[in-house]
Amino acid sequence: MKYLFFTLFVGLSFSISAQTKSIKTSPLLTEGLPVSVGMSSERISRIEKMCSEAVSNGEVPGIVALVARQGKIVFYKAFGKSDNQTNRSMKRDDIFRIASQTKAITATAVMQLWEEGKFRLDDPISNYIPEFKNPQVLKTFQYKDTSFTATPASGEITIRQLLSHLSGIGYGVIDGDERFKMIYQKAGVTDAFTAENITISESVKKLAKLPLHNNPGEKWTYSEGLDVLGYLIEVISGMPFDKYLRTHLFDPLGMNDTWFYLPAEKANRLVSVQQKNEKGEWSRYPATFYDPDYPVKGAKSYFSGGAGLSSTAKDYATFLQMYLNGGELNGIRILSRTTVQTILSNQSGSLFGGSDKFFGLAFSVISSKGEDKGENSSAGTFEWGGYFNTQYFADPKEKVIGILMKQTQGPVTDNTGWKFRQLVSQSLDD
Repeated sequence: MKYLFFTLFVGLSFSISAQTKSIKTSPLLTEGLPVSVGMSSERISRIEKMCSEAVSNGEVPGIVALVARQGKIVFYKAFGKSDNQTNRSMKRDDIFRIASQTKAITATAVMQLWEEGKFRLDDPISNYIPEFKNPQVLKTFQYKDTSFTATPASGEITIRQLLSHLSGIGYGVIDGDERFKMIYQKAGVTDAFTAENITISESVKKLAKLPLHNNPGEKWTYSEGLDVLGYLIEVISGMPFDKYLRTHLFDPLGMNDTWFYLPAEKANRLVSVQQKNEKGEWSRYPATFYDPDYPVKGAKSYFSGGAGLSSTAKDYATFLQMYLNGGELNGIRILSRTTVQTILSNQSGSLFGGSDKFFGLAFSVISSKGEDKGENSSAGTFEWGGYFNTQYFADPKEKVIGILMKQTQGPVTDNTGWKFRQLVSQSLDD
């Protein structure tokens, strides 16, 4: 009898927290002709020319570019090589390390739990991860031995501040402040992704003991806050972070190629991270503070909410289409439209992007002044990118999605990002 009660309880708990059916049913992304959604086929072909020239000129080894409008994919092509050393051609469904594009996915999962009434956005994170109680701000630092002093922060770090990069937490090895690189390294904080046998809870608890750049809410500081929130999801949901995303986002949306660590049958689709060598040729990027093969080897135990996922152009377009639909896709309600509105609203004031852009709870968003200055997208367009040279944007007014997937590191002369935006914009013909 006890076992039956437990089974019923677990089943009820899952049904309450699982995604709900929607009275609205937006279709899954399908391919169509540009003219069917008010875009010029002749003008959109300029994207193909630009991508081909970027590969032939050595700007990038390979590209996958995708453009969708009104739920129709109107441009989806691969160019160049996914690995120059083996001469493997790029394919449309190849898998890329999306790094910081993971952040918006983590933020979406956080807001799902918020919708369930699990917490308030202005709750201190220490309510759920006690190690963050009584944060301190860096005061002095000694380079000779990395010792430091700190002073009590003016307040607790909130969940809203973690989502919007206003927490004061830094970013270790990619931090713009050398002091924090040294402090994080000494403390053994995992900054983004790793093949080592460590969990997100272990790293986040180390991070909680370290000083902040500034008082919470005082400045916009790009941070590991989304890794903290990945652990929060585990605490609140009672599920491993990867399992939560699979159950509540990836499976409902059909994002079958998005993973922290790739299943064996998908590993051969992973694009190599490449750099220009001393001969000016593309070669595989070596292991540095991370192992470039982390999605397919190692302990596979660390689920970075800020940078750990790999995905395809179409999977990520599916995720963005859900946002353009107001939180729904294929009859599944992921977020309410009012929650989407909150996520895309100004959470950073004037602390990010001046008057041209602001930061919401998951994305950078173009303001009306940014639109007027020629950002090649409407006000309200949300965007970001990833460490390995991936970019995306979604324009709610024009119902346009643009995704550019590449995998490079080191110094490159790559103009495809800004050119792509302009070429998508000039293709509108309605």
